[in-house]
Amino acid sequence: MRIFVTGASGWIGSALVPELIDAGHQVVGLARSDASAATLIAAGADVVRGTVDDLDVLAGASAASDGVIHLAFKHDLAFTGDFQGAAEADRRAVDALGDALAGTGRPFVLASGVMGLKRGQVSTERDMPANDGSPTSIRSATAAAVLALASRGVRSSVVRLSPTCHGDGDNGFMATLVSIARTKGVSGYIGDGSNRWPAVHRRDAARLFRLAVEKAPAGAVLHGVAEEGVAIRDVAEVIGRHLDVPVASVAPEAAAGHFAWLSGFLGVDSPMSNTLTRELLDWQPTHPGLLDDLDKRHYFHTPATTC
Repeated sequence: MRIFVTGASGWIGSALVPELIDAGHQVVGLARSDASAATLIAAGADVVRGTVDDLDVLAGASAASDGVIHLAFKHDLAFTGDFQGAAEADRRAVDALGDALAGTGRPFVLASGVMGLKRGQVSTERDMPANDGSPTSIRSATAAAVLALASRGVRSSVVRLSPTCHGDGDNGFMATLVSIARTKGVSGYIGDGSNRWPAVHRRDAARLFRLAVEKAPAGAVLHGVAEEGVAIRDVAEVIGRHLDVPVASVAPEAAAGHFAWLSGFLGVDSPMSNTLTRELLDWQPTHPGLLDDLDKRHYFHTPATTC
């Protein structure tokens, strides 16, 4: 298939492009810079220049493809305080991509998230987020809109990704947590640290996206979760051991001062099941789990920076 991928040079996309090419697909990646375009060409992909705000470009590339995988999201905007603006831009992009595929029967796979779906309990692919009017619910509504494309003749599916998609080169939540521990001189967790985060290696996530675009049925919800839940205290202990700093609890009322923007995520208890995804697509994660990946030391080679 000729597959159009947004976010193709990003963290998941840079693993997905070779995954798709090795499986015999032709990849067309969206590139917003010369550097991104060069990276995609070097990986064997074709390039469409533009951003997620270029709706005509998105629609044209989508119409010319045999399938679409939408990974791009304005994380830089979201992490600087305008999550709503990033989510609204994402919805406009999704509408442009979906409209171009309507009536074709072609696949459209959206990257979404699982964090906080059903706090304190194991969530499954059948659980749906509540629309509470918050900025984060805009992204949930976007996922629902993609699933609704099934009624318009699109083989649409949503991959809900773990909050941490880890691996060598990760500059996300885990790298930020390492950076905070290095700067503060203590590897912290909130409260008793028993809250759990699901996790997945980015190469396992890439394989799931490839399977989804190839064979996920219309309207499928998939969980990009290799581990149901890893206790944040266990993560802090591995980080403390590698940095040779003490491991300690941070009181919930002091979390914002210690962890900055990460505090809003770090205390969430959000375990996730992947049973239905495994059964539906025969997806079997094979790469290291989060704690084993942290033990490989690549998160500690050089000081990480928060973003």
